[in-house]
Amino acid sequence: MACLFRRSIAAQLSKILGTATEKLIPMVSAVPVSKKQQTLDFRISVNSVLEKGCLRSGSTVQSQAKQLSEQLTCDDVVTEIAVGQGTINFKVNRSLLAEVVMQEISKKGSKYGIESELFQGYPCGRVIVEFSSPNIAKKFHAGHLRSTIIGNFIANIRQALGNDVIRINYLGDWGMQFGLLGAGFQLFGSEVELKANPLQHLFEVYVEVNKMAETSEDIHKAGQEFFKKLEGGDEHALRLWQQFRSISIEEYKKIYQRLGVHFDEYSGESFYQEKTQEILWLLDQKGLLKKTTQGTGVVELSPNDDLAVYAKMVRSDGTTLYLTRDVAAAIDRMEKYNFDQMIYVTDKEQCTHFQQLFGVLKIMGYNWTERCRHVSFGLVKGMKTRKGDVVFLEDVMNEARCRMLQNMAASKTTKELEDPEDTAEKVGVAALIIQDFKGPLLSDYEFDWDRVLQSHGDTGVFLQYTHARLCR
Repeated sequence: MACLFRRSIAAQLSKILGTATEKLIPMVSAVPVSKKQQTLDFRISVNSVLEKGCLRSGSTVQSQAKQLSEQLTCDDVVTEIAVGQGTINFKVNRSLLAEVVMQEISKKGSKYGIESELFQGYPCGRVIVEFSSPNIAKKFHAGHLRSTIIGNFIANIRQALGNDVIRINYLGDWGMQFGLLGAGFQLFGSEVELKANPLQHLFEVYVEVNKMAETSEDIHKAGQEFFKKLEGGDEHALRLWQQFRSISIEEYKKIYQRLGVHFDEYSGESFYQEKTQEILWLLDQKGLLKKTTQGTGVVELSPNDDLAVYAKMVRSDGTTLYLTRDVAAAIDRMEKYNFDQMIYVTDKEQCTHFQQLFGVLKIMGYNWTERCRHVSFGLVKGMKTRKGDVVFLEDVMNEARCRMLQNMAASKTTKELEDPEDTAEKVGVAALIIQDFKGPLLSDYEFDWDRVLQSHGDTGVFLQYTHARLCR
């Protein structure tokens, strides 16, 4: 419970500086935990005290930090005080910390930490969080794991703080990749195999048709033609698309249930294929849509008006792009939900896309673009099962459960369980989630099964073990 300790530190400073405790509390910040070196728990920057007018400027910041620290004393709460670079650092009574935290958790339950005075005045509103967003007709790829975990975490935190949170799964259910899939299925797809193992068969078709398109211009053109039929409302193409979409969503829901994730809305690029024409018309009317020598429609994002930086909005054959549909989706969501903030959670390779998205919206005159934010993250590398490189997240989760079962069977301390598979499933999922939270958000990380499933250290397995012991 950081606030009790912040308040105690601020109260001491209040007596010395003649400033209200409440004004000083926000200036006392927690020091991040470091594995490499022992750190103190809290610090206050002398510069922040000066900026708030709580301390008169005089000698150097360092000497003022020293002078101020000499007037502070250790007590039952603060056990150590030290001077840093322009800061005063504090170490607190760890026994008291543990005692207070456990009392507060017992008293407040799921509200623990949420009712902190640090959140007083926190602005609440309607927040849209778009995350996960896999592609239809393909199994849930392991690359979507981070978006799902991080997006769900953001949504949970915002909801706990009192926001009206809308969780949107914006499916990749339109575009040229689906044109290729549709063309491929018409060439060598099988209704029998589709019934027996739907996503596996669609994945195999997708891989094969992409391989063929690399060397065959005819296959590439067939994909373009199928997508053009889709956008034109062709009955056969739409029926095939709807079949693939329904199959995919049902399979995704099974994965989300295992991860403990839910959505308020399953949307998709397809929802906006008609609205994209309105967007293109509006851009044209505003004089923002320009044609390149290749015939593609672009929006100028360069301040010099020289097409040095632009966003491609429509192909030369008239078909729209992912960006066009994202612009339509953002405008539609503002009209539908009147959101206070919209957060997109995707990997860092899409940073340019979102810069273009926000750039186009801003040029179109939508001031609420400032409420939109892209939360990016690094990639997962080296994720493998015993069968080889991972393609699907389902394989990763099954592998985690299988390995946990083996670890539990090999451990002498494992007690007899009513449902060992269910326990292994829950501990395995926790291991995957905690592994993802361990590293810096923007950093790529190497996936290592031995490290993920360790029973000691900062792992999901140890977290579940500790929780089980506390509940006894």
